[in-house]
Amino acid sequence: MEKLKIAIQTKGRLNEDSMELIRESGIDLSMGKRKLVSTAGNFPMEALFLRDDDIPQTVADGVADVGIVGENEMLEKQENVVISKRLGFSKCRLSLAIPKNTDYPGVEFFNGKKIATSYPNILKKFLHENNVEAEIHIITGSVEIAPGIGLADAIFDIVSSGSTLVSNRLKEVEVVVKSEAVLISRPDLPAEKREILDELIFRMESVQRAEGKKYILLNTPNEKIEEVAALLPGMKSPTLVPLAKEGWSSMHSVIAEDDFWEIIGKLKKAGAEGILVVPIEKMIF
Repeated sequence: MEKLKIAIQTKGRLNEDSMELIRESGIDLSMGKRKLVSTAGNFPMEALFLRDDDIPQTVADGVADVGIVGENEMLEKQENVVISKRLGFSKCRLSLAIPKNTDYPGVEFFNGKKIATSYPNILKKFLHENNVEAEIHIITGSVEIAPGIGLADAIFDIVSSGSTLVSNRLKEVEVVVKSEAVLISRPDLPAEKREILDELIFRMESVQRAEGKKYILLNTPNEKIEEVAALLPGMKSPTLVPLAKEGWSSMHSVIAEDDFWEIIGKLKKAGAEGILVVPIEKMIF
């Protein structure tokens, strides 16, 4: 049987989040020390562990069928790949930053300036779209130190919390790209491998739908069913099961964890009793 070859970053937070999602999707894929290839024991998939900036080309060249990579790397490499699914983790942004005490009138500030970056292609596109003429200085290391040592007037780099900018006395002035981990694939993926990819995406989505959700069970007097149901927005509508005790029913639904305490209080006021809240592992539609 054909195997879907997936490229995954060798190490770092993106690797950890990718492997966790694959594990929660019920796929047994191990990664040992210095192990660059791994075959899943219970799913037709083989993983290649690579540097993140090599993944777009590896997928485009057909060495791997799909890959998990930061959207920023995919955009920078400009390879012939497509996004099959946005994964929602490893979020960051690519931004322009300048020295903290420098006045910033707008994007025209960058005309005639020297900008240090590891993402020249994305930056060129942004500058062209905004009719800005600037000199791009490509750096592969610590971009944020460039203004401090007189190498550049500004930087274009990844920003997550912003603490690195603060420690280097820089301020973020333009967000150019918002990035997250994406599952990319070859646009010409054969039908048999497309079927495996569809199953992989189905499993991933089932895991991600359950994130931040709780399953709630409660007992309610029948005369309060309509009032209590209005507080439980569920996937379609709450499930209702008659209890052995006459005049009572058990109601089941799904709630967002962020709304948990507010909804619980309202349910109690509406007459709900025996409220049980449990975590959800998967949600399949």
